[in-house]
Parts: sequence; structure tokens; C-alpha cells
Amino acid sequence: MNDPRAYPAEPRLGVAVMVMRDREVLLVRRGRPPNAEWWTLPGGAVRLGETLSQAAEREVREETGVTARAREVCHAFEVIDPDETGRIRYHYVVVVLLAEHVNGEAVAGDDVREVRWLSLTALDDPRVHPETRALLRRL
Repeated sequence: MNDPRAYPAEPRLGVAVMVMRDREVLLVRRGRPPNAEWWTLPGGAVRLGETLSQAAEREVREETGVTARAREVCHAFEVIDPDETGRIRYHYVVVVLLAEHVNGEAVAGDDVREVRWLSLTALDDPRVHPETRALLRRL
């Protein structure tokens, strides 16, 4: 697979969005690296000229069909993924924003295989990415 995002010259800025509906959070099962097949928060790269909130709302809409209203930043983390030779395949700095569900039914879109609402009391699913699980447990 030839991924144009692989082997960047510098870190890329991304957003992840914690969309809440009652005591549930919206998760997506990734369709491609990094994090392929893991359940994570929806999100992706920030485009030139976009605010973090605009990027968060766009990514949620593209990946899940859900309209969300981005709120405050709640966390940040890095994804640094070297290949077997030690060369950096992916490097993202990811800013996590809280968001509220406005409307829309969750359906898989963009590079997402599945979407689901997960109860915050059911975080022991081993398919949920460890970084996502740790973040959600802190709520």
C-alpha cells in the first residue's frame, strides 16, 4: 500500500474528538494505518487555515455522518510509529477536543470500517486502542 501520509518530513497536526451523548462516546474502527482495526475516537489531520474546532467538526461529519459541536481541548498526545529499520513512518501530534452530539445517526464514512456508541461503563473491550481507553477512563 502506498500511503501518501507515510514517512513525513515533519510531524503532522491532528485532532481526535470525544463526542458525548448521554454517558456514551462515539468510536470508529479505523480502516487504515496508523491504528488500522483499532477502535478510536474519530479524527484526522488539521487542514491549512482550519481551527482545531473546525477540523474536529469536519472529521466527525466525514467519518461518522454525525454533527457535533466542538468544545474545549481536554488532552494531547503523540503517535510516533517507526518502521522495522527505525525510520519514522508516521508522526502525529494529536489534540483531543470534547464535543457534544448535535444530531445525526452514526454511519461509517471516509476511511472508517464501523462506528458505534460505547457506554463509558464498557471500556474493557480489548479492541479499543489503549490510548483511547486510558483517556476515557479519566473522565
